[in-house]
Amino acid sequence: MTPFCDAFGRAISYMRVSVTDQCNLRCRYCMPAGSEESQGETMTEDEIIRVIEAAAELGIKKIRLTGGEPLLRKDIVPLCRRAAAVPGVEEVCLTTNGTLLSGMAATLRDAGLRRINISLDTLDPEKYARITRGGSLDKALGGIEAARSAGLRVKINTVLIGGFNGDELPRLADITRENDMDIRFIELMPMPMTEGFGQDAYLTFREALALLPGLRPLPGDGVARLYQFEGARGRVGFISPMTCDFCAQCNKIRLTADGYLKPCLHSRQEIPIKGLDREKIKEALRQAILAKPERHPYLSAERLSTAGRSMNRIGG
Repeated sequence: MTPFCDAFGRAISYMRVSVTDQCNLRCRYCMPAGSEESQGETMTEDEIIRVIEAAAELGIKKIRLTGGEPLLRKDIVPLCRRAAAVPGVEEVCLTTNGTLLSGMAATLRDAGLRRINISLDTLDPEKYARITRGGSLDKALGGIEAARSAGLRVKINTVLIGGFNGDELPRLADITRENDMDIRFIELMPMPMTEGFGQDAYLTFREALALLPGLRPLPGDGVARLYQFEGARGRVGFISPMTCDFCAQCNKIRLTADGYLKPCLHSRQEIPIKGLDREKIKEALRQAILAKPERHPYLSAERLSTAGRSMNRIGG
């Protein structure tokens, strides 16, 4: 199936599906500090699969399950298995903080998962506990090793935070030298309802690149700018929503855990999809794709995203 195109000719072949807005960590750039109840009724396994089936009929080929923390869902394994079996879906991936992964990686691989992104913002246990508000670095590292042992392709996601992990970038990037793993450094985004960060926290792609001498550019991979050290097994990528306009390469649509399609991460616009039949779901998907803006609004330390939700409630 040829992917359905938006109003600017971008072929939309990728859907990020949030399966929960709950998490066992509370990362400072992702979630509010206090307890937060789900704002709406979470979609059931059958409802999620119905949307994925409709999306595949419109040319969606890649599905990423995310959250919150998707491994909190008791039905995450059958959900993966059913998503991977949908005709037209070529790849099912998952994004996780990794702390619950040790006992699940092999089962997820058997269910059809092939790639997994794991959040890791620091290699310092005290700093990890601080940025996650209480998380265990050992559990996250254990999850990474479990995923690799299970044969999953692992990608590390690291949010760039000036004054927090800038000094660790060489050590983090060195993971790619001896390991067949990629790392993506992602510019910090000013999301609503999360901890405020000062201007110095917004470390740019170019500032980060300058801290990593020896990287050579590679052909791009969607929204990521790719590099590699000489002789390295893995790659280093940069995703720069703050300083570089990658919107022309955006090929994704988002589904929130409570059943809304978001044409763009940083747009307040949401299209309800929960409770619709197959044809009306397809109509809503077309509407959402055609509503994708040409680019997201300008963001800065003083100008928050207009997403209307914290990241955990959108799907990181």
